[in-house]
Amino acid sequence: MLYYLFEYLNANYDFPGLRLFQYITFRTSLAIIISLIITTVFGRSIINYLQKMQVGETVRNLGLEGQMQKAGTPTMGGIMILLGILVPTLLLANLSNIYVLLMIITTVWMGVIGFVDDYIKVFRKNKEGLAGRFKIVGQVGLALIIGWTMYFNPNIVVRQTVDESAVSKDSNTPMVLRQKGESFYYTQDVKSTLTNVPFYKNNEFDYAKVLKFLGDGYEKYSVFVFLFFVVIIVTAVSNGANITDGIDGLATGTSAIIGITLGLLAYVSGNTVIADYLNIMYIPNSGELMIFAGAFVGACVGFLWYNSYPAQVFMGDTGSLAIGGIIAAFAIMIRKELLIPVLCGVFLIENLSVIIQVSYFKYTKKRFGEGKRVFLMSPLHHHYQKKGYHEAKIVTRFWIIGILLAIITIITLKLR
Repeated sequence: MLYYLFEYLNANYDFPGLRLFQYITFRTSLAIIISLIITTVFGRSIINYLQKMQVGETVRNLGLEGQMQKAGTPTMGGIMILLGILVPTLLLANLSNIYVLLMIITTVWMGVIGFVDDYIKVFRKNKEGLAGRFKIVGQVGLALIIGWTMYFNPNIVVRQTVDESAVSKDSNTPMVLRQKGESFYYTQDVKSTLTNVPFYKNNEFDYAKVLKFLGDGYEKYSVFVFLFFVVIIVTAVSNGANITDGIDGLATGTSAIIGITLGLLAYVSGNTVIADYLNIMYIPNSGELMIFAGAFVGACVGFLWYNSYPAQVFMGDTGSLAIGGIIAAFAIMIRKELLIPVLCGVFLIENLSVIIQVSYFKYTKKRFGEGKRVFLMSPLHHHYQKKGYHEAKIVTRFWIIGILLAIITIITLKLR
């Protein structure tokens, strides 16, 4: 909203400093500051309101040190995160940008699913919350919206180097002659199912190539492959974030690290000069996502003010499902979704620890009549709690791992 106000003022008046608002980096900085103010300053009032409404966490006794002391701690604090993301984005981002619109839809959509889940747990006193099948339906529904829009929306394109003779004369997008050093080449903004993938030729992978075995015309079915991958990614990452949110500050801090990385990737992917210099895929208009990333990081860091050990508030599924959905959708939009196993390695390990634990227990019970466990408890952070590590130490070490994975993710852009 402020974006349009300053755009109008800049076009009609010559006020000093108005041009600053044209820069993505300036608006991103403002988004971080506003988000921090909302989550820290106004966050205290939200926590007090949650306490007044007796929106307290119900804790099952799992035999973990200090666990029962957390009973009654306000939950549903994810509302703070949602406000910290949405308000700066609505104020500072270009709302006509399709990427920004999709991220707003993702935030609200997953936030509502998480809110309903928390509401059932807290006010209906149903510990199971929203039935798992409804969560999956919601996640799949969002994934289909994102995937379908990414595939068919005419404003979502990538810039590719093309051979002049190979370009269709019916194309609405003209070729542009560019120069790099002493070499000249043509580029064109085209619809494509290309994405980034590490350790592969040119770091690019085309989803359509999965169906190459079908013979001529296989490209027209690529939408189904793309939608399949998007569904898997959205459901996996949102559930991974939900599982990781088990001890104070773990999911929040890890998500902030991931958000910073995604923001940097969005900036370089949406800047034609930097993308050309780094020889990576240029995605027109995706740089605007950096404002959203700034708001996301600010919201996570601000929420960490109250969520760090000992936590004064928990985000609940309102926050964790939204965070996971946001990270997945963001990565898909800047075509870095296949980097998620590296970037979101903490989420992946937490998810795998649960799958391994449950699968091995069922297998051994069926085979030997008695279920056995790989870990003392899953998810993995509870395993280390059982081993006697303080949760603050566990969280700090997981953050360090998250930082290392973020650095590796950025490095993969140049590993070909």
